[in-house]
Amino acid sequence: MTVAACGQASTGSGSQPTSGGAGGDTVRLYTTVTQETVDAVVAAFAEAQPDTQVEVFRAPTGELNARIAAERREGGLQADVLWLTDPLSMQQFDAEGLLAAYAPAEVDAVPAEYRTDTFTGTRLLNLVIVHEAGLDPAPRDWPDLADPAYRDAVAIPDPSFAGSAFGALGYFAETDGGLDFYQSLADNGVVQVPSPGEVTSGVAEGRFMAGMTLDADARAAAEAGSPVELVVPESGAIAVYSPIAVTESAANTEGAEGFVDFSLTVPAQEAIAGTGWEPIRDDVEWEHEAKQVSPDWPAIYDRQDELLEEYQAVIGG
Repeated sequence: MTVAACGQASTGSGSQPTSGGAGGDTVRLYTTVTQETVDAVVAAFAEAQPDTQVEVFRAPTGELNARIAAERREGGLQADVLWLTDPLSMQQFDAEGLLAAYAPAEVDAVPAEYRTDTFTGTRLLNLVIVHEAGLDPAPRDWPDLADPAYRDAVAIPDPSFAGSAFGALGYFAETDGGLDFYQSLADNGVVQVPSPGEVTSGVAEGRFMAGMTLDADARAAAEAGSPVELVVPESGAIAVYSPIAVTESAANTEGAEGFVDFSLTVPAQEAIAGTGWEPIRDDVEWEHEAKQVSPDWPAIYDRQDELLEEYQAVIGG
């Protein structure tokens, strides 16, 4: 795949199956979503449907892709459900015919821009600015990151590694100016790191003054006592949705559809919010409401290679 997921997943015990519920049917879930969030939703699902067991394989995108590729070579994908971090990763699997057309029971609760005929958003990852605590002047909007005051001290995540970062690339490419934003950063000595999490940790450690990261990551760091501050850009946080889908080869289609249905229910959405991510439903309480903008996802699905080439010509890597 050209673009990986957002890079927030860690291996941890991701390659070890975990389960919720007891007995009855089994649903096999493959995911790159953060462990805490997966655990919370699976636990809520077990309460709602105790006769359905969920076996989870969770891993970073590269490891998950390798497993899927190996299974396809050896006879077929074993997952019933895919729950990924960004729509670009999911769209690639859709293009390869791995996803079933399915409309979840409560799909109308999901904004139209965050769903297709085969996959549906479950949560939003918002790209924002993070800067060192007390920075003066502090950046207020995306163009401010090119201020000479921050020369050689701004970090951005790599869009060829992090799907959320590719979402940002797609957004800026589709707005006026194209890649002018990235050119201004390059002219100011921007530093590229693999993931949004590494931007946050770099700012917290004093290696960078500011950068582009995910709101949940910056918020968690600040709440844990790291010397960082989160800024929602005046033009808007860039929202990337995390999609879920039933696979075309699902051994337990009914169970898979049941789990996908549940992911959009209020209890599941509350579990997602409880782990720091914005729920996809606007009728579920979320205390961090902010202005958002989004890429034109259909417009950039088929432009991944082109945009990455243009980006790399500007930034390198």
